[in-house]
Amino acid sequence: MAQRRLRRREVIDAAIAFINEHGIQSLTMRRLGASLGVEAMALYRHVPSRDELIAAAVGEVVDGLFDDELMQHEPKSWEEYLQCVAHALRNLALSQPKMFPLLVTQPPDAPWLRPPLRSIRWVEHFLSSLKRYDFSDDRAVACYKAFTSFILGDLLLQVSALDTDATPAPERVDAGQAEEDLEDFPTVSRLRDKLAENHADREFSDGLDELIERIRTTLDG
Repeated sequence: MAQRRLRRREVIDAAIAFINEHGIQSLTMRRLGASLGVEAMALYRHVPSRDELIAAAVGEVVDGLFDDELMQHEPKSWEEYLQCVAHALRNLALSQPKMFPLLVTQPPDAPWLRPPLRSIRWVEHFLSSLKRYDFSDDRAVACYKAFTSFILGDLLLQVSALDTDATPAPERVDAGQAEEDLEDFPTVSRLRDKLAENHADREFSDGLDELIERIRTTLDG
């Protein structure tokens, strides 16, 4: 195979594109090299291993949040800031559903950081932004923890509903088997259509509003 000169950023961007198209389970150095028109060994000049390549790809995606248009203007309040960060993260999760779970499973920059805002650069931005709105140190950290817990839980649920291969998909249950499984569970059977309804947009907005209101209450207390 003819070789060509690569740059580290090109390799990382290619890995992100590969994962978004094929999923993390399919990523190997050989396959990524083939997609770039080089042998796998050419990639090792830029990243020492597949694990370090994935870590670099995750770091690039997290840093890319700063490029979201929602992060390009100065919020007028801490509430607006949280809204911007939350919706930028949701844009990322829904546009890259095969990459997003890696923000959770890969080790963060430090053990005391929480996904998905898992980089020191991002946490510095988050905490210093809240401090500009007169948050105390304790309340800024508490807000970071509450915000990341809400975002992580909600967006992982949304991503899992998109049927990605970030994790092995369960076997499908046929309709007849599903009917039989529900025979002994009359309440679930009666409410299953409601359970199947998708109100992700509304639930995300409502949950974020409730979180902001809880934070506001702590500030007023």
